[in-house]
Formats: sequence, structure tokens, C-alpha cells
Amino acid sequence: MDYQKILEQLAEGELDQYEVAPQDAFDFQAALRAFGKRQNITGRALRGGKIIYSQSKSEN
Repeated sequence: MDYQKILEQLAEGELDQYEVAPQDAFDFQAALRAFGKRQNITGRALRGGKIIYSQSKSEN
């Protein structure tokens, strides 16, 4: 899976959200930690271990 491309699309607003399955969470987190614009992405945990990532909303 090309998490770098997915993260770019999330940060730029090309993707509204991306759902990560529990078995992929650690790999996705590793890519997110290495991603330069990670402050632009927010994760929301769901029941069952899934996480929904989306572009952070600006407070301005």
C-alpha cells in the first residue's frame, strides 16, 4: 500500500477521509510519523480498532 500517496492526498484535501483497518494501523502510523505534513491530518478511532483519518480543520 502506498501510504505516502494517501497521506499527500489527505493533506491536500484530495481525499475526504481514509479508513485504516486494525491490521494495517501500525504500518500506517509509521508512515504518518515520517510524513512532513502530519499536523494536517487527524485520526478518529472507531469501535473495533478501525481509524478514520481526514484533513485537519483549521481553527482560523
